[in-house]
Amino acid sequence: MKSIAALAPARTMLGHQLAGIFQIEVARTLRGGRTLFACLLAALPITLFAARLVLPAHPHFLQNAGEITGLFAILFQTFFLRLLIFFGCVALFMGSFRGEIAEKTLHYYLLCPIRREALVAGKFLSGTVAATAIFGSSVGLSYLLIFASPPGLLESYVLNGPGKWHLLAYLLVTAMACAGYGALFLTLGLFFRNPIIPAAVVLGWESINFLLPSFLKKISIVYYLDSLCPVPISQGPIAILSEPAPFWIAAPGLLAVTVVLLLIASLRLRSGRVEL
Repeated sequence: MKSIAALAPARTMLGHQLAGIFQIEVARTLRGGRTLFACLLAALPITLFAARLVLPAHPHFLQNAGEITGLFAILFQTFFLRLLIFFGCVALFMGSFRGEIAEKTLHYYLLCPIRREALVAGKFLSGTVAATAIFGSSVGLSYLLIFASPPGLLESYVLNGPGKWHLLAYLLVTAMACAGYGALFLTLGLFFRNPIIPAAVVLGWESINFLLPSFLKKISIVYYLDSLCPVPISQGPIAILSEPAPFWIAAPGLLAVTVVLLLIASLRLRSGRVEL
C-alpha cells in the first residue's frame, strides 16, 4: 500500500507536466507557419470537390453511389494518405524538436524539472490533435462534397445509408495516420540534423509498398492504414498481392508502433545525444 501511495504524487506530477506542455505546444502550433502549410494542403481536395459542384460535368460521370464510393477510396488511399497527410505530418512534427533546436529554444524546456516523457508526449499530442483536426476536416468535407452530386445521393447514401459508416472509418484511419506518421517524424527529428532526407527515404519506402513482397509490406505504416480502409482498391497490374492485415492486428499494431517510437524519442532526449 505504501508503494502505491508513493507512486500517486509522481503520476499526478507527470499529468500536470503533460497538460502544461500540451497547452503551450497547442498555442505554438496554431501560431506556426507549419500549421498554415498543413491547412493549405488540406484545402486542396475541398477546393477541387467544391469546384466539381459548380462547374459543368459530363452527364454520365459519377451518377451512382458505387462509382463515387470507388473513386473516393482511390483518392483517399493515394492522394490523402500518401501525399496530403504524409507531408502534413512532416511539416507539423519534424519541427517539434528540430525547429526548437534550430531556434535555440529547446534548452528552456530541458532546464526545467520536467520529465522527458512528458515533453515528448505533450509535443506529440498537440501535433496529433492539430493534424487530426486539419486532415479529418478535409476528409470529412471532401466526402460530403463528392456525394453532394447528383441531388439526393448525399441524404440517401451517406446520411441514411451505409456511407456514414464508411466516413467514420475514413476519419478513424486519418486519425491513426496522423498519430503513426507523427510519432515517426517526431522521433526522426531527434536523430537527424536534416530530417528531410530520412523523410524522403520513408516516402520512397511507403510509395513502393505495393511492389514489395508480403513480409516487407508489413514494415511500413501505410500497409496497416490501407488494411483499415473500408473499401479495398486495386494496387495495379504489377503489384505483388498480399492479404490485408485484419483489424485486430492493424489497429493495435499501429498503436504499439506509435508508443514504441515515442519511447525511443524519450530515451534519445533523456540521453542528451540529440543531433544539433
